[in-house]
Amino acid sequence: MRVGSKGRYAVIALIDVANNSGTGPVPLAEVAERQKISLSYLEQLFAMLRRSNVVVSSRGPGGGYRLQRPAGDISIGEVFRAVEETGADRDWPRLNGATAHLWSALDELIRDFLEGVTVADVMAGRVNGHANGAAAALAASLSPQVKLA
Repeated sequence: MRVGSKGRYAVIALIDVANNSGTGPVPLAEVAERQKISLSYLEQLFAMLRRSNVVVSSRGPGGGYRLQRPAGDISIGEVFRAVEETGADRDWPRLNGATAHLWSALDELIRDFLEGVTVADVMAGRVNGHANGAAAALAASLSPQVKLA
């Protein structure tokens, strides 16, 4: 699975929509302003997210976007799949070469990791059961005698 800027920006914007949709659909212009992302770029990303049934849109005054399903039912992997090309779509040079298994295994690890994290997890600061992401994961992997400052 490709982890590119489209997927990263889509996740950032989707978390913004999820965090701000309590009173109704969220206009992309507001997301663009808060996140400093081009409105036209967000429109392209959200068209892909809508086609993949991640978000729904409302037109007219008070219109905008909201999640199609509860945040806990949408994986970050699903968001990336909606906007990025898959590993199968890429032009890997010589996939039958000596490193083919390396790239295939890496793609599988990335896909499995992103499928294991939901929008709700990101909103809550949890990544694969660890609060506050990498720092907590690192701390959990350290010996009990080691303390993080």
